Amino acid sequence: MARPLPARLAAALAALALCACSHGTSDPLAGFGPNPPLPAPAKSLLPVFDVPKVVGWPAGAAPKPPPGFIVTRFAEGLNHPRWLYVLPNGDVLAAESASEPSAADTKGLRGWFARRLMKAAGAVQKSPNRIILLRDADGDGRAETRTVFTQSVKRPFGMTLVAGSLYVAGDDALARFAYQPGQTAALGPPEKVLDLPGGPINHHWTKNVAASPDGSKLFITVGSNSNIGENGMAAEEGRAAIWEYDLKSRRARVFASGLRNPNGLAWEPVTGALWTTVNERDEIGHDLPPDYMTSVKDGGFYGWPYSYWGRHVDARVQPQRPELVARAVTPDYGLGPHTASLGLAFYTAGAFPPAWRGGAFVGQHGSWNRRPLNGYRVVFVPFTDGRPTLPAKVFLTGFLNADGKIQGRPVGVAIDRRGGLLVADDVGGVIWRVARSSLP
Repeated sequence: MARPLPARLAAALAALALCACSHGTSDPLAGFGPNPPLPAPAKSLLPVFDVPKVVGWPAGAAPKPPPGFIVTRFAEGLNHPRWLYVLPNGDVLAAESASEPSAADTKGLRGWFARRLMKAAGAVQKSPNRIILLRDADGDGRAETRTVFTQSVKRPFGMTLVAGSLYVAGDDALARFAYQPGQTAALGPPEKVLDLPGGPINHHWTKNVAASPDGSKLFITVGSNSNIGENGMAAEEGRAAIWEYDLKSRRARVFASGLRNPNGLAWEPVTGALWTTVNERDEIGHDLPPDYMTSVKDGGFYGWPYSYWGRHVDARVQPQRPELVARAVTPDYGLGPHTASLGLAFYTAGAFPPAWRGGAFVGQHGSWNRRPLNGYRVVFVPFTDGRPTLPAKVFLTGFLNADGKIQGRPVGVAIDRRGGLLVADDVGGVIWRVARSSLP
C-alpha cells in the first residue's frame, strides 16, 4: 500500500506546477531578430511543464501554409521520422530515431515529471534506429516506393554525401556507407569513422553532420549533457559544440563551443558561412532566453552554460567562468523562447516566389517549458546580403489543433530536387511537402 502515496504526491505537485499564474507573451514572433528583448530571469518553486496531449492527424488533415502554397503527404506511416537528406538523384533519406527513457538523464522529482510528460507528448519511445529511402519516381510530390536503407546505426540523425560516401551521425559515432547513385539499400554494415560523445547520459543525443562545400571537411553537432551543467562539467567534455573532422588527415577538433544544443547546419548561399540553430536553456522564465540561429565562428565560444545571448550571466551556474563569459559571442538572430528550433534549410531553388528565396526555413519542434506554448511550426527568416533580417514569417502551422493538442511536431526541413520544402513530422509519422500551388 506504499505505492499510491508517491503517485498522489506527484499529481499534487504537477497540479501546482501547471496552475502557476505566470505566463509569457502571446506574440508568436516574440524573441525574434538580431536584438530580441531579454527580460529579467524568473525563478519558480517548480519548473513549468506544459506538454499537450498527442491526438495525431485526422484523415485528410494537413498543416496550413500561406496563400499560394499547397501541402501534400510526401510519405506517411513512418516511425518517428526526425531528419531528412535529399540525394542528388532526388531520392530522400529519412532518419527514424527517438529519445528513449534514461534513468541516467534527469533525476529526482524534476526528472520524474520530465520523463512522463515527454512520453505523453510523443517525444520518448523505443527508437526505430532506421533510415528509410523514399523515391518519387513520377515527380507528383508523393513517394511511391520506400525501402529500408539501413538499420545498422544507433539513433541515426544527420546525413551527408561526399564523393561516394554517405556519412551518418548517430547516437555515439559517425558512420560511413559506400553509396552509388540510385542505390536503395546499404550494402553491408557501416564503417565507423569517428567516436562521438555518447552515454550513459547522452541528454541531447541528436547529432547532425554537414560537409563543407569543397567536400574536404565534415562538421558535426554535439549537444550538452544537461540543462546548465548540473550533471557536472566532466560530463560535458566535447559536448555543447560543433566539431570539425578533416577527411584527409582524419583528425577531429572542436570548431566552436558553448552551444547548448546545436542541431541544424547549413551553408548560407551568399557568404558561404556555416550557420546553425541552437536550443537554449530552460527554467529562467517563459520568455528567456530565445533559441537562436547564428553563423559559426572558428574558435567561437557562445556562452553555455555560464551565460546566454552573449554575456548575460546565468547566476545558477557555479562556479562561474568570467574569463569565458568575457569572450562569449552574441548570436546573430533570435528564434523565440523555448521554440526548440531544430531544422534549418536555406531556400536556393527557384520554385517559390521571390519573397521566399535566399532565406532560411526553420523547423520549430515546440516548447515544454513555457506557457503559452511556443513553436510547433515552420518559420521563415529572410536574408539580405547574407544577413538575417526582420520580419520573420510564420510559414507552416496547424501542428497544434484548435484545442491546443498535438497533431504533429516538425523537426528536419529540406529542399527537394523540384524546389519543394520537405518537413519531417516525427509525432505525426509524416513527411510533408510544401509546393507553390500555381506550379505543377
